[in-house]
Amino acid sequence: MATETTRPVKVAPSILAADFANLATDIARVGEEADLLHVDCMDGHYVPNLSIGPPVVKSLRKYTDLFLDCHLMIDNPDVLLDAFADAGADGITVHVELGDPRPLFDRIRALGVRVGLSFEPATPYADVEAYLGDIDLLLVMSVKTGFGGQAFIPEVLEKVRAARADIDRRGLAVEIEIDGGIKADNAHLAIAAGCDILVSGTGIFGADDPAGAARRIREARG
Repeated sequence: MATETTRPVKVAPSILAADFANLATDIARVGEEADLLHVDCMDGHYVPNLSIGPPVVKSLRKYTDLFLDCHLMIDNPDVLLDAFADAGADGITVHVELGDPRPLFDRIRALGVRVGLSFEPATPYADVEAYLGDIDLLLVMSVKTGFGGQAFIPEVLEKVRAARADIDRRGLAVEIEIDGGIKADNAHLAIAAGCDILVSGTGIFGADDPAGAARRIREARG
């Protein structure tokens, strides 16, 4: 088993912080350092913000072969699962706060898409623990969902450590992803806690050298 210092780390630039008028250009700028692209999909109901939906995912698919990691922050994900899959999503993540996610997992998997489950900083780890055997990815939010550019909440790392211990103990093929306030100066904390995938928006696209910022996040160690 890989240790916290040798476990491979993936970087997922969040396009929420990219220039929406030049998405293809911004994606190309980080392409060599990105392992996947994180796509925040907000409906203005589950969170008080609007972002993008299946049409933008379809457009992105034309310009990149990167894994499209779609995080659905929406009240009714069931009505859009087919649309996101058809648009080219490789992974779809839904929120445990909406209720029992198992019916959504079944539909996502039937569409040939990787299954993800997310939870808010205020939601206890116990609320997602029962679903670890049903998912491919656990997304730990390290800011409250809804807006980019927020400050990292370090207390969520206790939940990362708990998930890492359970996943390793059970031998599950579940990746732990963290999203919110991740930058080169704190990425080592998430890596040490056991994260596999680091999502960063302003920490990458807000830098003068986005590719260099992504590389520094991947290589961060305490």
